[in-house]
Amino acid sequence: MAGDRDEFYMRHALDLAERAGQRGDVPVGALVVRDDAIIGVGMNTREVCGDPTGHAEVVALREAGTTAGRWRLDDCTLYVTLEPCPMCAGAIINARVHRLVFGATDLKAGAVRSLYALCEDPRLNHRTEVRAGVLAEPCAAVLQRFFQSARARQRGPS
Repeated sequence: MAGDRDEFYMRHALDLAERAGQRGDVPVGALVVRDDAIIGVGMNTREVCGDPTGHAEVVALREAGTTAGRWRLDDCTLYVTLEPCPMCAGAIINARVHRLVFGATDLKAGAVRSLYALCEDPRLNHRTEVRAGVLAEPCAAVLQRFFQSARARQRGPS
């Protein structure tokens, strides 16, 4: 049952990722769910807003905190299409997110499983339950298409 719900919400996060890519940002989407209701959504906005902290996870966590009326999101699950970076993993820990579900791994900047394991580090004051690889292939594919298109634009017409 949880697997089906995880895929359902990850598909929604994928839609957000596609929208980010259409706007010119790296296509990453995220959403925060509490009691089977979406309380925060986010997509990368670094390029659109010129905000270095405009990662999908941070945007979704901010909205979820506003919706919940509190910073502590210990009864929430965060869904994100790409493994969070160190900044986002730190935000997840600081928000006390109960559970993280992500799609594609990030071998260059992943701070949950690939390069670091911040969300499950016993030295920190909070640990987040992690489920990795949900719809990993479509999550990776949207990123691959985006970067292939960007490289083709840089090369110019053939």
